[in-house]
Amino acid sequence: MGNVQVLDHPLIQHKLSFIRDVNTGTKAFRELVDEVGMLMAYEVTRNLELEDVEIETPVTKATVKRLSGKKLAFIPILRAGLGMTTGILNLVPAARIGHVGLYRDPKTLEAVEYFVKLPQDIEEREIIVVDPMLATGASAIEAITSLKKRGAKHIRFMCLIAAPEGVEKLQAAHDDVDIFIAALDEKLDENAYIIPGLGDAGDRLFGTK
Repeated sequence: MGNVQVLDHPLIQHKLSFIRDVNTGTKAFRELVDEVGMLMAYEVTRNLELEDVEIETPVTKATVKRLSGKKLAFIPILRAGLGMTTGILNLVPAARIGHVGLYRDPKTLEAVEYFVKLPQDIEEREIIVVDPMLATGASAIEAITSLKKRGAKHIRFMCLIAAPEGVEKLQAAHDDVDIFIAALDEKLDENAYIIPGLGDAGDRLFGTK
């Protein structure tokens, strides 16, 4: 069973409080989501493998640590996942970015795939799927299923806030995927919105209704 880790770093929690606030405007909301995306990526990549490399400093030769093994790919779920991507790339500029486009059917609440574009060597990469919210779990489950069908093997999921229902469903569907969240909220309401949540992340990021 994949682990669930709440990233309770004080800076993440501080910025998340403003992300939740209804009085935070589009510009500030966008900047904060970007910043928290970078901070979370720092934590999610904590266990990447290192190898010894010999270099020459201006003073002498030295053995130093550099990343080894599989390369990284971040896969935002469109459209809200885009809001976390720039901050991640500021931290890991060499990472590849793929995209999975999904929308939620308003009647069934199921995720429907409409777009997928991934790095060619997806099966060789460490994959981190990114979406601000994990509500019913439908979008995350469908995105990860789509990635696995295309050969992805090493997948983690990262989001700002999650409902217990979504975490449970994602674990049941993909028990090999570790889940990283900034906050585990109370529940879903009758419209499948996270309570207390932050509203609709996509609308608040892009100024839409």
